[in-house]
Amino acid sequence: MTLDGKRILIIVGDDYEDLELWYPKLRLIEAGAHITVAGQQAEKLYRGKNGYPCKSDAGINDMDSADFHGLICPGGWMPDKLRRDPKVLSLTREFAAAGKLVAAICHGGWIPISANVYRGVKVTGSPGIKDDLINAGGLFEDSAVVVDRHFVSSRKPDDLPAFCRGMLEVLER
Repeated sequence: MTLDGKRILIIVGDDYEDLELWYPKLRLIEAGAHITVAGQQAEKLYRGKNGYPCKSDAGINDMDSADFHGLICPGGWMPDKLRRDPKVLSLTREFAAAGKLVAAICHGGWIPISANVYRGVKVTGSPGIKDDLINAGGLFEDSAVVVDRHFVSSRKPDDLPAFCRGMLEVLER
């Protein structure tokens, strides 16, 4: 168990991309990490784009970046709503400034974009947000996974194995 003692925060909201939340969650649990899933409301059942439910463990407003080693931003339509939440943005900025894992897949990149943490960072994401990534100052690469320091990004559900390997690489340092 390489991630014993590591605590990871995953953000959830309605219309999250089902696989992009569950695959990393289960993979990191398998590696020994403790996962907290936080939504705008604690203990609320959120529905994924494909209907798979996820109950939040906690409320985003109760989260403190000092309690975690990393942040995961799944895709779906959820990030478009949560990127407007000041607490989500401040948490993302705190993780980035502390050199902690900031991982985003597909449209999840909208959250770090709105937190203004991608300037000068090599990133990838869904083709649908490529222009947003570039306009935010990111150095776009069309790759299954891009790891730049403590930032990990991927394009789509098919990239999940590479995305998880990238997160493990950062978390095992």
